[in-house]
Amino acid sequence: MTGTTAPTTDGAPGLGTTGEGIPTTSARTASVARTVTDVLQPRNVLLAGMLGIGLAAAGGDWTGLLWGFLGALCAGLIPAGYIEWERGRGTWGDRHVVDRTKRAPIFFVILGSIGTGSVVMVLGSAPTGILVAMLALWVMTIGLLAVNTVWKISVDSAVASAAVSLLAVVHSPWWIAAYALTAAVCWSRVALGYHTVAQTLAGAGLGAATTVAYVFV
Repeated sequence: MTGTTAPTTDGAPGLGTTGEGIPTTSARTASVARTVTDVLQPRNVLLAGMLGIGLAAAGGDWTGLLWGFLGALCAGLIPAGYIEWERGRGTWGDRHVVDRTKRAPIFFVILGSIGTGSVVMVLGSAPTGILVAMLALWVMTIGLLAVNTVWKISVDSAVASAAVSLLAVVHSPWWIAAYALTAAVCWSRVALGYHTVAQTLAGAGLGAATTVAYVFV
């Protein structure tokens, strides 16, 4: 690397290091990493993952897609919308909210949204699999919030890992192969300088732990 540059206006770091001292990478690699992290951001991963979980939980019945969409709405789309709203107000520079000390409100919105969605699922007699997935994500969010108070754990890695592990439990063990996408997310977060390797691995580990919920079903 030659020299350093300040972060861009959308929060993407340039060459050198981020404000937290995490090294960044070359412009070409950063461009690829940016694409990966944007395509596989939590909102998109949860939309695809929860639809799949809902369908599998309903035994292939189309109504499972509706429950899956509700799950994606509460766990991913509403929180993403909240972040965009705060960005519009100038609270944060971009969706990554690189300063962990400012992340607490996001976690509380997620907890409230997932909790509300779970209640609707219970009242609507949703398939057990999708409800358990929602509760697992709720517990995972508590874990992320707790760790985030002292350490910047990777939320993107946690969500990517949780979606794959939950699909593997509800649908088919072959979904484990999709952990290649989780690895890509972890790599992109490190390459962009948003996290260290340890922070992404911790997030992925916490995401995988969501499957423990199915032990009690």
